[in-house]
Amino acid sequence: MPCQLSVNVNAIAMLRNRRDLPWPSVPGIGRIALDAGAHGLTVHPRPDERHIRRSDVPVLAALVADEFPGREFNIEGNPDARFVELVETVRPHQVTLVPDDIRQSTSDHGWNIAAHRTFLVDIIVRLKASGMRVSVFVDADPEAARLAAEVGADRVEIYTGPYGGTFEPDAKARELERVVATGKAAAAAGIGLNAGHDLTLENLPPLVARLPNLAEVSIGHALIADALIYGMPETVRRYRAACGNPVDA
Repeated sequence: MPCQLSVNVNAIAMLRNRRDLPWPSVPGIGRIALDAGAHGLTVHPRPDERHIRRSDVPVLAALVADEFPGREFNIEGNPDARFVELVETVRPHQVTLVPDDIRQSTSDHGWNIAAHRTFLVDIIVRLKASGMRVSVFVDADPEAARLAAEVGADRVEIYTGPYGGTFEPDAKARELERVVATGKAAAAAGIGLNAGHDLTLENLPPLVARLPNLAEVSIGHALIADALIYGMPETVRRYRAACGNPVDA
């Protein structure tokens, strides 16, 4: 199956939050992305609500469930008590566990699974008992994929920031090899594979070509930036094509 595209709408919410106004509409833009063929929507609510607000989450969950059956809603974030309460209330298709600190401007590292093993096992068991698929955010490290399988994750999401943010050709090639090795380790461990962070129309196709087991990419910043140029429907079509999905003319 071709890699699926989940559109992260955090940047839309951040733009909306600059003013005390209801636009741009986060569910409205999400609807446009889904209409254009995106497989799902991703949100990353943080405690300070600097972009996605807790009140956005049930609205987006209802949008996917009511208007786009068969598509997916992915909520990512640090599994503190409020986050767990939120996802257990909303019950998205997928929960992606990310070791964020409140001071981070964006996610910038994966879990040290060995150091947080018991915590992750307990959280994963709890979330899976409610019927949610659980993905664990990891650095590009094959050992992290193996450990994620051991703690019960259904998938890993590889943090691709070092790959996406590197522009010197030899360094970029090295970062790609790390991501590919981690993706292969996930397949060997029997768990699914996602990827996300700083993925673009240019750097996504080489990744997809090397990892036939790549199930999903979650893309926000670059996709929203491209949508300012091409419009959201055309941008979604371009990213779907970069994922290897056939796109209607």
